[in-house]
Formats: sequence, C-alpha cells, structure tokens
Amino acid sequence: MIKIEQLLTQGEKSGRYLTKFQRQLLEQQLTVETMPEYRQRIEILLLADDGLTQTQICRALGCSPLTARHWMLMAQCGRGHDWQTQPIGRPKKIDSQYLDRLKELVSKDPREFGYSFPRWTGQWLSKHLSQEFKIEIGARHINRLLKSIDLEDSSTDDLTHQMDRSTSLKITDLHDRRHAS
Repeated sequence: MIKIEQLLTQGEKSGRYLTKFQRQLLEQQLTVETMPEYRQRIEILLLADDGLTQTQICRALGCSPLTARHWMLMAQCGRGHDWQTQPIGRPKKIDSQYLDRLKELVSKDPREFGYSFPRWTGQWLSKHLSQEFKIEIGARHINRLLKSIDLEDSSTDDLTHQMDRSTSLKITDLHDRRHAS
C-alpha cells in the first residue's frame, strides 16, 4: 500500500471539489485520533479532491470500490463536511427499547392485546412488534432474540411451566383397564 501522506502532498491538484475551509478541516481531523473508518472517509475525500481515481484510492487505502465511489461522490457534491454525520456499518434495527418490549410481551397473555390464542409464537411477536415499532423482523430472528435475552422474570418462568404442563401427557396402563371391565 502507498503511504497516504505521500499521496496527499504529491500534487498541486488539490482544490478540485472541496473548499479551502473543508480541506483544512479534513486535514486537521487526520491529525486527531479518529476511528479507522472515519479516517478512511477523510482520506478518500482528500485524495478525490487531489484528483486521484477510484482505482488509485482503492489501491492506496485498501478499501472497497463501493466505499471509495460513495465518498468521492460526497466530495464532488461539496459534502465533504458530512464525513462524520453518516453512521458506520449496517443500521441497528433492534435497540434496548425493542428488547424491553419483547420481554414485556412474552410475560403477558396475548389475549390482553386482543388476540385469540393463549401463547405467543415468534411469528405473532414479530407481527405485533412490527406494528408497534415499524421494524420488520422475521419470526426466526425473534426466536433467536428470545433465546439470547436473559429472561429473569418469574412471570416468564411461569409461562415456561404453563407450557410444560399443557404439553404433558398422562399415560395410563391400558392392560389394567381391560381387566377392570
């Protein structure tokens, strides 16, 4: 990989997309301790402003073409100052509020919410929570969340015991019944 400092100081080509103020701000941020992902964004913006191509930037930084293209377009649109406003990675869909609500629902009877069935399933929890939070999560993921959540509530333990009792079978000796007749 090429040293980024060498590329940034190489040419007289700077000022292609960024204003002087934006460029100074970004260069200043490079000296400050930042997360590697943010640092990469800044470097892409500066290299694009210097006139490097997407391929050159990818080789220099070891980033994906998609990342380079995105931040090059941000520079071209004059949005170099937005390097920190966009979150890094896949958006988190499930937060603590969602998990708390999931725990609460599991501990209650679905009939309290107008449903006709006595026990929650992953599918019904998914449907109910998607109405409340406007987030679509599949039943399988809900079931994984239920396994990963630390369900310490005694009401949840009661729910488990109810399920155990409802599925238990009573087996009697058929041989004794025939002789009793």
